[in-house]
Amino acid sequence: MKINNEEKNGVKKVVVAYSGGLDTSVILSWIKENYDCEVIACCVDVGQGAELEGLNERAKRTGASKSYIIDAKEEFVVDYIYPAIKANALYEDKYYLGTSLARPVIARKIADIVKKEEADAVCHGATGKGNDQVRFELCFKALIPDVKIIAPWRKWDIKSRVDAIDYAEKRNIPVPVTKAKPYSLDANLWHISYEGGILEDIGSEYDESMFKMTVSHEKAPDKPTYVTIEFETGIPVSVDGKKLSPVELIMKLNEIAGANGIGRTDMIENRLVGMKARCIYEAPAAAVLYAAHEELESVSMDRDTLHFKQTLASKYAEIAYYGLWFSPLREALDAFINETQKYVAGSVKLGLYKGNIVPAVRSARYSLYSEKLATFEKDEIYNHKDAEGFINLWGLPTKIYAMLRKNK
Repeated sequence: MKINNEEKNGVKKVVVAYSGGLDTSVILSWIKENYDCEVIACCVDVGQGAELEGLNERAKRTGASKSYIIDAKEEFVVDYIYPAIKANALYEDKYYLGTSLARPVIARKIADIVKKEEADAVCHGATGKGNDQVRFELCFKALIPDVKIIAPWRKWDIKSRVDAIDYAEKRNIPVPVTKAKPYSLDANLWHISYEGGILEDIGSEYDESMFKMTVSHEKAPDKPTYVTIEFETGIPVSVDGKKLSPVELIMKLNEIAGANGIGRTDMIENRLVGMKARCIYEAPAAAVLYAAHEELESVSMDRDTLHFKQTLASKYAEIAYYGLWFSPLREALDAFINETQKYVAGSVKLGLYKGNIVPAVRSARYSLYSEKLATFEKDEIYNHKDAEGFINLWGLPTKIYAMLRKNK
């Protein structure tokens, strides 16, 4: 598709959300070919690791006049991952929101560069079928509402990843995928996701060689590994008694849990835009932290608050998944959730064994569990006779309903 003059109007400088992957590598060249403007690449480091090596040079070779790499790993953990842990937010009971949580922090940092560079437009490489186009654009609308958004996948003639690879090859653009292995991979500190290409056949198992963070259950140790995680106000602060920084803690648990085959998910996911997609994830630290946090809440939180909070967990996950992180509702839910976490402090010891997580010891500083009250042995607190009156009153509506309906 040829970009018309009206579309180009006012676009003199564009900041591209750059990852060095197939789509954004092609985009830098495409923007230069189709817009008469300066192109600035901005990569936000949320734990991609080796993917960032040589990224500045690659961006400039591909058409960028300037390139930024911004370290946002700690902000990613503290301001995005920790709130999700406190909420126990899982999308469709399986997805730990690794990409969903990364997009808002990436968008915020890119918005900062847009303001710094006084750019007219911002550009992302999300496809027209995926969730990320919504996440990025809603974040940009919240953070830089007056800046033009360019989404090449909704404009250009490239219709598939194979087309994108052909485009790159014709222009000698180095990209990290081939036609033989065209699935999409998104890695950060919290997870790795795999989707598209050869994984779209839901009748086939995944290839074991694909995984980078976890071993298979068969290759995991034959004895359980025990790990103890300590929390303060719902936030993890130490592993096996050693205080760690937010980033170090996630990395340590990725290593321990991944070595025990923890954190793999293969799911058919309902995308925001309407279709179902097969998504495969690795999130070892996430699986362990959610499990430990839930165990600590079970002894630290009263029944009604816990039950109500559980009903909000899926809503919180939806908000993150649907790209509504910078919304009044998410902020309001955080206020409630943070209140519930005041007494979620203590430690949980878990056994990790061939993909399974087994609670071993729960030690809560503000525990509501009373062994004297819970015991089936004789105690001085609970009078069994009191249960009769309670049951009569609790069951009164049921009894009246049955009596009157029966009479009719």
